[in-house]
Amino acid sequence: MARFQVLTLTDEAAARVRNIVAAREGAVGIRVGIKKGGCAGMEYTVDLVTAPDPKDDHVERDGAHVYVAPEAALFLLGTEMGFETTKLRSGFTFNNPNQSSACGCGESIELQPADLKALAEARGQGVVV
Repeated sequence: MARFQVLTLTDEAAARVRNIVAAREGAVGIRVGIKKGGCAGMEYTVDLVTAPDPKDDHVERDGAHVYVAPEAALFLLGTEMGFETTKLRSGFTFNNPNQSSACGCGESIELQPADLKALAEARGQGVVV
């Protein structure tokens, strides 16, 4: 069975993380977290990492390094992080199964902690999550 990761990266997200790191001296990756804010209650945060925190979960894909803040891990379990460019904006996207709602502008979300019992049962049955 494959090693479980808190979140996964699309090819586009991995490429964008590599570009960000290459353009910033001393950077080793980005850190994803959550904070209270916005009309729906929470917002994703993305920060540059120059010195990884040993408490963070580490996700690596094709040389792109993403660190997940420990306080965000339960809210991000199973999330796929992408990157998109549209006519109006470009930025990271989060396909998060723990998101219960979002505001109309898409900048803030409501999150529920992951169901660890269901996750453990799925993993015990050989289902890769």
